Amino acid sequence: MTFETTLAEEIWDKKYKFKSDSATDGSLEKTFDRVATAIAKAETPSLRKVWVKKFKSALTGFQFIPAGRILAGAGTARKVTLFNCFVMGTVPDDLPGIFEHLREAAITMQQGGGVGMDFSTIRPNGAAVLGVGANASGPLSFMDTWDAMCRTIMSAGQRRGAMMGCLRIDHPNIESFIEAKRDGARFRNFNLSVLVPDAFMAALKTNSDWDLVHNDTVYKTVSAQSLWDKLMQATYDAAEPGVIFVDRVNALNNLAYCETISASNPCGEQMLPPYGACLLGSLNLATLVKTPFEKTACLDEDKLEDLTATAVRFLDNVIDVSRFPLEAQEKEAKSKRRIGLGVTGLADALIFCGIAYGSDEAVKTTEQWMGAIKRAAYRASAGLAKEKGRFSLFETEILERHNLLSLDEETRSLITSHGLRNGCLTSIAPTGTTSLFANNVSSGVEPVFAFSYNRKIKQADGSFHTEAVEDYALSLWKRLKGDAVMPEDVFVSAQTLTPEHHLKMQAAAQRFIDSSISKTVNCPEDISFEDFQGIYSRGFDMGCKGLTTYRPNSITGSILSTTDESTKDKDLKKLTPYLPPRAEKLTGSTYKLKWPPSEHAVYVTINDTEEVDGMRPFEIFVNSKNMEHYPWTLALTRMISAVFRRGGDVSFVAEELKAVFDPQGGAFLDGKYVPSLPAAIGGIVFKHLGLDVDITADPVITEAVNTAKKVGLCPKCSQYALLRKEGCDTCLECGHSKCG
Repeated sequence: MTFETTLAEEIWDKKYKFKSDSATDGSLEKTFDRVATAIAKAETPSLRKVWVKKFKSALTGFQFIPAGRILAGAGTARKVTLFNCFVMGTVPDDLPGIFEHLREAAITMQQGGGVGMDFSTIRPNGAAVLGVGANASGPLSFMDTWDAMCRTIMSAGQRRGAMMGCLRIDHPNIESFIEAKRDGARFRNFNLSVLVPDAFMAALKTNSDWDLVHNDTVYKTVSAQSLWDKLMQATYDAAEPGVIFVDRVNALNNLAYCETISASNPCGEQMLPPYGACLLGSLNLATLVKTPFEKTACLDEDKLEDLTATAVRFLDNVIDVSRFPLEAQEKEAKSKRRIGLGVTGLADALIFCGIAYGSDEAVKTTEQWMGAIKRAAYRASAGLAKEKGRFSLFETEILERHNLLSLDEETRSLITSHGLRNGCLTSIAPTGTTSLFANNVSSGVEPVFAFSYNRKIKQADGSFHTEAVEDYALSLWKRLKGDAVMPEDVFVSAQTLTPEHHLKMQAAAQRFIDSSISKTVNCPEDISFEDFQGIYSRGFDMGCKGLTTYRPNSITGSILSTTDESTKDKDLKKLTPYLPPRAEKLTGSTYKLKWPPSEHAVYVTINDTEEVDGMRPFEIFVNSKNMEHYPWTLALTRMISAVFRRGGDVSFVAEELKAVFDPQGGAFLDGKYVPSLPAAIGGIVFKHLGLDVDITADPVITEAVNTAKKVGLCPKCSQYALLRKEGCDTCLECGHSKCG
């Protein structure tokens, strides 16, 4: 079993290959062995060998791709969850409850789960807090505490946590929520979505007024159209917030008889009740097409049905073998046994069949394929119910829910006889990294963004090399067809598609999906606001449960950009990360900083670039003859320069530096105590920005440091308890001793 691309092997090595002192996945085959064996432990002992073989067969060739948490964590004995994301409990409108939910979110992210929250329950800014004679600070201020917490949590020790913050469109603070992402420094760890009920969409159609209300108190009345325009303008300018049509989500939910949904996971493909969890895996449609690029090309639906049944059983088993950060999450997961089986490689599979993404034929074919998956998934779940038992909250009322009413009579008959093992079965995740891992097939139900691009790969020594990466469909074309001319009307990419193409494909898939779909409607940078603002209304009319758009803009930049490769292959683009190019000559200022603990001065240079609204910082350099500072100053300046180059309000950089406290002690500058050299550099950034901000340390910290400096910092236990006695440094805490 080998990789077809260097990038796929690198992702496996860095993200999914298990490495420990006692065991290591020596190959991709060993990784699949580990995962299949771990998941089969949910089976009875007599069946485990059978299902290890069956699960491994599904994983081989990337036919079925479990989510990254499963690939990385299954069978490792690590204290992590195999569930990707959670929606947290309903946030109460009181201080102890709010911070208890903050704690729960931190625990969940620490074990590897992303989290989603609905903050609509928190009273608005300025509302009275009875009993303490104060006014409330509002949901956005508490979201700031979640954001700060997330910055400190390295999710499962590998990557930072992800969060979704939701607010209802009738909340009194909705206008501030809509505008929040215009500040490039705020809510950087959040995706934001506005919860939009059917009543608002009706008010929008009739150009009616709309009340902003909390706990039956109307705080303000606005025009529904003006509020919608404000939301659309923010999304046009900053790509957020997205929109969730929350009443439709609940109306179409299989489990509406026993739960209410008010938030989604961070990427939006799983709308979940309080403490709900999403368990994800994808069927790789690109691997199931017979005779690709030929007139006889078609999806092998028999193989698809068998693979779907295996994937349903696999994900159902994960519920029983996974850890859960919180008891409430485990109870929720095991009482409803919700899974999220989706697809990836849809766009590539369509290309193999000679069908252009977004065309009427693509819509028809997508409906056919998704219908086959839905039917096979429900049959498999009914079979599991017969074998292992129904999910505990199963009620026959589920048979009257939308997704089950549209099933064929044979499948409905099976469910009537045996029930269902799983309350919800399907959703479509973004699959970004796992699609790259699977030799760069197209992601989820997205179109191919570009067929070839360059990717910078970091090496062990810190250097980079550039590697050309091709979409799986293009690579296969070259292997099978050589230099034959590609049909340009089939090899379409996101660069040539309209928003309407995206909406048609999302709506087509949504009709067969229990939960939701993580998909981005990519828009050209030059799309007019008038054309843009109609996308969300059209998506609602077409039956979508939620929408997210992306347009390259001055706030977020272009996440990916393209450059023509040649005239002949004008649709095949190279992608490069967005950072504005550096002009040949920049002007700036150099500041001399005499840091008392250091023998040599530190010189800080900040260069500016000119924009329409004036000068702004573009890059920073920190130089000193003291080589002790070299590694961290180099790292610091590279990171800060990257932030400067992206633009927006960069004053938060100085704020973050100001907060750095050196346990070895700071120094007095101009008669004021500054807690660290980075804090002093932050002061220079403040000064360069023309901001008069005091970077003096907090008096309490200053006193603590001055007291602590009377003794040394122990290198073993890191306590300020190191005293010099009889020529030896001796720690009063741990007993460490070293003689000079």
